[in-house]
Amino acid sequence: MSQTHFGYETVDEQEKAQRVAGVFSSVAGKYDLMNDLMSGGLHRLWKKFAIEIAAPRPGEHVLDVAGGTADLSSAFARRVGKQGQVWLTDINNAMLTVGRDRLLDEGVLAPTAQCDAEKLPFPDDHFDIVTVAFGLRNMTHKDAALAEMRRVLRPGGRLLVLEFSKVWKPLEKAYDTYSFRVLPWLGSKIAGDADSYRYLAESIRMHPDQATLKAMMEQAGLERVEVFNLTAGVVALHRGYKF
Repeated sequence: MSQTHFGYETVDEQEKAQRVAGVFSSVAGKYDLMNDLMSGGLHRLWKKFAIEIAAPRPGEHVLDVAGGTADLSSAFARRVGKQGQVWLTDINNAMLTVGRDRLLDEGVLAPTAQCDAEKLPFPDDHFDIVTVAFGLRNMTHKDAALAEMRRVLRPGGRLLVLEFSKVWKPLEKAYDTYSFRVLPWLGSKIAGDADSYRYLAESIRMHPDQATLKAMMEQAGLERVEVFNLTAGVVALHRGYKF
């Protein structure tokens, strides 16, 4: 069996899938609260920026991959209106359930699907916008997932990847201290799970940096790929088009 990484550990691919599922099943109930605490609320601004760069128009069709608790799906639904459509998808049932319930509570009727981003159950050339926010780094075969996201885009459609990235070098030491000491402590106190947040910190370090991810998107067939660094590179937004 092929091997991959789970944080800093080398594991079999099947084991990684099971352990990632365990992480998100564990944190689903406190996911939004932890995001607010960990980022000081900045994750809301990062996602708002992603929505603006995606520039959704009324009537468009949007796919939110690894959409979890539906932050982006909710915002997109308001922008595309009743003539448009937003699909919320996630591989993790616990996260998807939280997101689905949130949309229903907000009065948003959006279809949901539990599915693997590497094998999307949608036809070719179907969506105007595909987004994945803070989910790509947890995928085993990122190249396959990017290729699938491109496949389901219509010609002229755009893919938005919002993900933690390579921080500005002078901030690395402080960022490491925060990531490996503060985040697990918060995870322990708030979510009752320090190990999952230690993994999340490690997974950020193992994720491709801005230039590498840009090249991966281009290799997947996306064009005019742009990179927007946010908060000194703590997060980067990549946008690419299918032509």
